[in-house]
Amino acid sequence: MTSKPYVRLDKDNAAVLLVDHQTGLLSLVRDIDPDKFKNNVLALSDLANYFQLPTILTTSFEDGPNGPLVPELVQAHPRAPFIARPGQINAWDNEDFVKAVKATGKKQLIIAGVVTEVCVAFPALAAIAEGFDVFVVTDASGTFNEVTRDSAWRRMEAAGAQLMTWFGVACELHRDWRNDVEGLGTLFSNHIPDYRNLMNSYARAKGGQ
Repeated sequence: MTSKPYVRLDKDNAAVLLVDHQTGLLSLVRDIDPDKFKNNVLALSDLANYFQLPTILTTSFEDGPNGPLVPELVQAHPRAPFIARPGQINAWDNEDFVKAVKATGKKQLIIAGVVTEVCVAFPALAAIAEGFDVFVVTDASGTFNEVTRDSAWRRMEAAGAQLMTWFGVACELHRDWRNDVEGLGTLFSNHIPDYRNLMNSYARAKGGQ
């Protein structure tokens, strides 16, 4: 395999695309525990707000079985562009979606969605073809089973996408703990229960108790 240079996430050059996290589609996710999956999606949503990253929400065929976007994402990003696609399966086939992405002025796209081999892979591959650096958040994307997931991962990786977790994305964007210990620690604690132990220990040590 040909090695590629390290392209590091930059909070000043990144946007988040949340693709088709719809109530109906979420019921199809079987490659990860449903509760863990939703927690990961909300963690990605929260880190987008924490780092003040432009965020774009999109759905496909809401009036059909796919259902509406999960309400927590709507509430978390009230001012974000929301593209309700009337039928296009590949979000990149929707002119309004592509315009919203390009309007951010960012060249790094952090993408997650349901289902992985379609709603994530199709726009990821299209964006790569247009010169964007694409980072796929694997644990905030879900599908039917491990076979379809792994096939999608291999296809995207072969095209140049970087596969990451939401925790890895947060750490790479943050770069240095000295930037903000409490803020990032709170974000982690809200989505990783065991991380709360670290923050409690830190708070106690800092307080000299």
